[in-house]
Amino acid sequence: MTPSANMAGARRALVASPAQAAQDAAAMLADAHDWVPVEDAELIVALGGDGFMLQTLHAMLERRKPVVPVFGMNLGTVGFLMNEWRPHGLDARLERIKAFKVVPLAMTATTVAGESFALPAINEVSLLRETRQTAKLEVTVNDRVVLSELACDGILVATPAGSTAYNLSAQGPILPLGSNMLALTPISPFRPRRWRGAILPDKARITLRVLEPAKRPVSAVADQREIRDVARVEIMIDRTRELTLLFDPEHALDDRITMEQFAV
Repeated sequence: MTPSANMAGARRALVASPAQAAQDAAAMLADAHDWVPVEDAELIVALGGDGFMLQTLHAMLERRKPVVPVFGMNLGTVGFLMNEWRPHGLDARLERIKAFKVVPLAMTATTVAGESFALPAINEVSLLRETRQTAKLEVTVNDRVVLSELACDGILVATPAGSTAYNLSAQGPILPLGSNMLALTPISPFRPRRWRGAILPDKARITLRVLEPAKRPVSAVADQREIRDVARVEIMIDRTRELTLLFDPEHALDDRITMEQFAV
């Protein structure tokens, strides 16, 4: 986290989800402020849900230009990565926002056919079985095989920002923001049945090799992008592509992650 920052005077771009509620909100804000194109912005205001926030962040990563901070307002369902939607008072909110740094994962997936794909993931990278048969995976951390065979529905690697999403639903641990850790969480493990995952330093290099990939095909998903029929997936933190999320002080991301441990 960085200290509170005043971004009320920053050049802003407005982006919105295709959902009707987000489009209606964008129409309300369109004439209330001066907006610039995304490529000229020093700050992006994003209207939508968590899925749209991830799309907005990925769009910046794919342009491979200097990324700018994003202030999201929730017009979706959960809105964990978003602030509360309010049609008024944006300038005052931007005077007292807090900035949180989020570092994505870098996934390199190699398919059975030998194709290679490199994709970033802000929340998690997950491997999932494609058929009724369990996946069988070899798990390697820093060139050391730690599980020679994991029979499961899948496995995922989550960042602190993503630890309260799919990872938490798979019974993975919540990681405080700034903990410099990653969650390695199995999805419905069958053998070894008692293995519930691991917490690893975010410097770790994780390699997941699919055993019997023709018989037991597996897909790899980096947030919202899927690669089918993978044979090997390598995952590590990419510190060269740091992202910044902006929050109202009373809805800061680190506090949200902490309080998720007490949610019932």
